[in-house]
Amino acid sequence: MKRLLPILFLLILTTLQSEGQTSRTNPGDGDRIVKLYPNPATAYITFDLQANFKKGLSVQIYNGVLGKKMYESQISQDKFTVNLNDYTRGIYIYHLVDATGKIIESGKFQVSR
Repeated sequence: MKRLLPILFLLILTTLQSEGQTSRTNPGDGDRIVKLYPNPATAYITFDLQANFKKGLSVQIYNGVLGKKMYESQISQDKFTVNLNDYTRGIYIYHLVDATGKIIESGKFQVSR
C-alpha cells in the first residue's frame, strides 16, 4: 500500500499537468498557431506560423528533461528556422509567448541524431 500511494500521486500529477498545458493552447478554435517540421529533427527545425499570427510574439525552447532554456527570440516573420547543432538527442518543449509573458501555445518536438 505504501508503494501504491507514490505511484498513484505521480499519475494524478501527470494528468493534471497535461490538462494545464492543454488549456494554454487556443482553447476556442482548436487550430494551432504554429506548425513544426521536420519532427523528429536532426540539424534544424522550421516554425511555420499562420498568416494571422499576432505581432509581438516570442518563442522559447526548453530542454524537455532538464527544463533548461535553450533558445529565445522575438518572432519577426511567419516562417523561421532554428539551428539544432547545440541540441542533444531528446525531447524539447516550445512556448509561444505574447508581449505580456502569457504562454499562448505550447508544444514539443524531438531531436534525433
